[in-house]
Amino acid sequence: MTSLEAFLYSVAIVFAAKTFAWVVQLRTRNGGLVDSVWAVTLGGLAGFYAVVGDAPLVLRWAVGAMGGVWGLRLGVHLFLRNWGKPEDWRYAKFRKDWGAHADRNMFWFFQFQNLFTLMLSASAFLPLVFRDDAPPVACYMAAIAIWVTSVVGEGIADAQLERFRADPANKGEVCRVGLWRWSRHPNYFFECLHWFAYVVLAWGMPWGWVTLGAPLVMAFLLMKMSGVPLMEAEMIRRKPGYAEYVRQTSALIPLPPRA
Repeated sequence: MTSLEAFLYSVAIVFAAKTFAWVVQLRTRNGGLVDSVWAVTLGGLAGFYAVVGDAPLVLRWAVGAMGGVWGLRLGVHLFLRNWGKPEDWRYAKFRKDWGAHADRNMFWFFQFQNLFTLMLSASAFLPLVFRDDAPPVACYMAAIAIWVTSVVGEGIADAQLERFRADPANKGEVCRVGLWRWSRHPNYFFECLHWFAYVVLAWGMPWGWVTLGAPLVMAFLLMKMSGVPLMEAEMIRRKPGYAEYVRQTSALIPLPPRA
């Protein structure tokens, strides 16, 4: 299978996955499932590319395992976070604003997200599984170190936030515990860091710089589009102490709090 054929198959895969999420939300009236489906599908593409690629086997196994485990962990976390809960406020707002056209618009909104899914997978995974040679052993070691740091770090940040939210005494309060004292979005920081693992594996490959598109796309999505802007506007509206938290705490990279 050529890289172009693999990419065309991935288009069909993500379309089917988001259509499944849309059908489920027709019954549950909860669009939050799409976040979990997005993560699992993106991780699944890493495994799919690893199977159909023709790069050295060790490299394909590395890409498939790193992308697959990352997507599975994040997907399960998002699923459990939303399971049995009211619809995420973002999707609830869309549903309210769209009114009678909510179901139609939700379908196309889900499919629109596939543009970024394909951009991430095509820049991070696809070039690696079709490269002619393998990167040096040092690149494997560096990539694994970055991957472990990012996945473990994001897991810790997610767990700290969930524990904070689970305590009734913290209702309406701003989470400033653990990593959240040093960054307003430590989970997003580690999410962006994760994609640099594939950049390292592209060392010595012609057009290897293409893999830089993955962390750049993810940073754009989180910091400029669907992540931080929407979330922080809502948090400032709902939580009186959040504006002060914004002034004192780094937006992304963990840094000591400002006075």
